[in-house]
Amino acid sequence: MPTIFSHIAVPIAAKVAAGAKIPASMLLMGMLAAILPDFDGIPRQFGLRFEGIWDHRGFTHSIGFACAIGMVGIGFAKRWGIAWWKAWVWMFVCCFSHPLLDACTTGRYGVPLMWPLWDARYNSPWKFIAVSPVRADAFFTARGWAVFKNELLTVWLPLMGAAVLVLFGRKMR
Repeated sequence: MPTIFSHIAVPIAAKVAAGAKIPASMLLMGMLAAILPDFDGIPRQFGLRFEGIWDHRGFTHSIGFACAIGMVGIGFAKRWGIAWWKAWVWMFVCCFSHPLLDACTTGRYGVPLMWPLWDARYNSPWKFIAVSPVRADAFFTARGWAVFKNELLTVWLPLMGAAVLVLFGRKMR
C-alpha cells in the first residue's frame, strides 16, 4: 500500500487543478476520505485479525465503501457551496482513489474493487508503487526512505504535473 502521505495526493492535486474553487474544509474532508479505507488496519495494531472482506484491504477498499463515503459529502454540499451531486462525486473520487492506488503497489494482496457486487480481489497489471512499511517506526528506515522516494516519482510528480497543466490550461482559456 502507498503511505497515507501519498493517498492524500489525489485531493491535493484536485485542489491545485481547481484553483480557489475548493474550500479548505472540502479539501480536508477529501484528504480524510482518501486515507479512511486504511482505518480497517487499526485492529491489527492491537493484535486482532479478521478474515476475508473484514480484514485489512477488505470492504473499505471497494466501490461500495466509496459510494457510502460519497453520501457523507452530500451533507456538506451547502457548506461547500456546491451542488449535492458534486459533493458526492468529490468524496467518492477521493475515497475510491485509495484502492486504485493500492492496486498499483508491488504487493501481491489485491483489493476487492467491485465489492459488494463480488469480492474478487484485483491488482493492477502496472505495479509501480513500492509497498509501504506498515509500522510507523519502519518509516524511518532505509526501506521507508526508498518507499518515500518511489512515491514522489510515481504518485506525487505525475499527479502534481497533471494538476499544474490543468490549472494553466484553464487560465489560458
